[in-house]
Amino acid sequence: MIYYVTKCLKLYATFEGRARRSEYWYFYLFTLIAGFIGGFIDGILGIGIFSMIATFGFIIPSIAAACRRMHDVGKSGWFMLIPFYNLYLAVSPGDVGPNRFGPDPKNESALRDSEVLDDQLL
Repeated sequence: MIYYVTKCLKLYATFEGRARRSEYWYFYLFTLIAGFIGGFIDGILGIGIFSMIATFGFIIPSIAAACRRMHDVGKSGWFMLIPFYNLYLAVSPGDVGPNRFGPDPKNESALRDSEVLDDQLL
């Protein structure tokens, strides 16, 4: 779980590529827990700053992770704006093998090969 959360935070505003279901949902759970903790602290202290920091701090990586999740099922990131259908896509298994958005994130050897290829191109 920690791996997927740190991966989403490292890819803070990266809208290219693909995200596995586990990466997306673990990050979603993390942001939900962070929001609850922020709200709890705000309730104890009587201020509203911690939940606001959590909300605004995670809004961009949450949108980026959702966009990459849509890419994993072969759809444009704009599909995350369609109510209910985006939930269906978020729980659907990703495309097996590479698609137009990148290599299959479940296939680690193909992912490593594409990173080596990217390094060689630079």
